[in-house]
Amino acid sequence: VERLMQDAGIIRNGMKIKAAVSNARAFIQIQKEFGSFSKYIWDFTGGKPIVNSPKTLSDIAPTTPLSDTISKDLKKRGFKFVGSTVVYAHMQATGMVNDHVLDCWRR
Repeated sequence: VERLMQDAGIIRNGMKIKAAVSNARAFIQIQKEFGSFSKYIWDFTGGKPIVNSPKTLSDIAPTTPLSDTISKDLKKRGFKFVGSTVVYAHMQATGMVNDHVLDCWRR
């Protein structure tokens, strides 16, 4: 942690550095328990993506009851700095949730 606090190439916030170490340990524990982090996280959706139908970007909420649930579970397992907004962004980025607006070419 001390070495990382001197690294100008990263955010030098002691709490965030310690959280990264803690999260790595919790991640490994989830892999051991579920076989993979992917299996763990996708179990929350039954292994299928959630397809929403927002008309505009303002129709997309930053969190959902499911992202709240996942965030709470991750925190219970030792993760830090994983609020519901971060979890929902992860869900969108990994395809667990499709929030592309109806007229988006990606639909």
